[in-house]
Amino acid sequence: MSNAFFDFIENKISPIAARAGTQRHIMAVRDGFIGAMPFMIVGSFLLVFAFPPFSPDTSFAFGQWWLGMSKQYFNEIMTPFNMSMGIMACYISAGIAFNLAQSYKLDAFPCAMLSLMTFLLIAAPMKDGALSAGFLGGTGIFTTIIVGIYVTELMRFLKVRNIGIKLPEQVPEKIRQSFNLLIPALIVILTIYPLNLFLQHQFGMLLPEAIMAIFKPLISAADSLPAILFAVFLCHILWFAGIHGAAIVGGILQPFWLVNLGLNQDALAAGQPLPHIFIESFWQYFITIGGSGATFALVLMYTRSKSAHLRSIGKLGVVPACFNINEPVIFGSPIVMNPVLFFPFIVAPMVNAIIAYTAASADLIGKVISLVPWTAPAPIGAAWSAGWQVNNGLLVLGLLVIDFLIYLPFFKVYEKQLLAQEAEMEAEMNAQTA
Repeated sequence: MSNAFFDFIENKISPIAARAGTQRHIMAVRDGFIGAMPFMIVGSFLLVFAFPPFSPDTSFAFGQWWLGMSKQYFNEIMTPFNMSMGIMACYISAGIAFNLAQSYKLDAFPCAMLSLMTFLLIAAPMKDGALSAGFLGGTGIFTTIIVGIYVTELMRFLKVRNIGIKLPEQVPEKIRQSFNLLIPALIVILTIYPLNLFLQHQFGMLLPEAIMAIFKPLISAADSLPAILFAVFLCHILWFAGIHGAAIVGGILQPFWLVNLGLNQDALAAGQPLPHIFIESFWQYFITIGGSGATFALVLMYTRSKSAHLRSIGKLGVVPACFNINEPVIFGSPIVMNPVLFFPFIVAPMVNAIIAYTAASADLIGKVISLVPWTAPAPIGAAWSAGWQVNNGLLVLGLLVIDFLIYLPFFKVYEKQLLAQEAEMEAEMNAQTA
């Protein structure tokens, strides 16, 4: 039965996942988010300064000073946040169009600019000389994905059919590119903009608001424990088949993570309870401690293993694992298509997810309010992402102990197998030299 299951993964699941991982639109969305990541990380970092991790009635002198400074200079601190994390959908819109255009070998920069213009056209109508920023952050994520793909596909459609303004060959290339935007920009204004105006005047909502209403049930469902467990299971099944499951599943979940993060930050600014749990930092620091499979505990066992092979992998992988990089362990053990390590590799992160989700639901740990570099060590990243909540870091340490207990019996079995193989190889070598 186990052989049939592994054959099914290798022959059925792997090809589908491989095609999905290289699909140009999925890759463009993923790379668009990655391109905007530095702005979001810096903006999130500053958010912690605006909302100190101290109670207003604290007697701690440093806490009182921090609270006073943040209150006095709140607007100055929040300005970089508002210009980075607060309008992240603008950066993502340009990034998606740019990467998708490159995959089609189109002029990427004009596509990016047209995508940004289109997004602002429908998401930030000007009133009284000011642009509305309500949908430029997390709540505009799904709109910006649709816009980035629509604009690029429109540009491709026109190019394939040779529709555009014909200019002499002597015209410089940059001027030619700018003129090529005239017809697509006009089409955008004649298609998406009227739809936005219709929704605005008939239903009192902008197109991004309507799109968010459509996705709202999916966003709520994605923040549930069953959805989290399914995502964890799918990610690790793909990893077990030798496919980078985190890249595929993470690329799909990224819009939901960013929407949830934006809603948490809006709630924080309004002084309301944080509504969402499932955000990228929750995945990185509670579920996959040390990398996919929550293998940090396994790496620690490897460093003290009696098997020369596992001990060498442990010494090689322990430092990267501290920063959530575990490819040396996954491919060096190997965990890929290894039936002995299959069960703990799948179960450990799922157990972590159940415990951490329960703790967050019961407000025993802080929920995520900021985006943290994924290479931050798990206890630090867990505390940092929640505004330096110490309980978050302590829970990570507790989960590490649980992961250790889950992996231990399977590690012993695998170590025993390798020791037998190493002893057999040593006996053969001794026989050859005798």
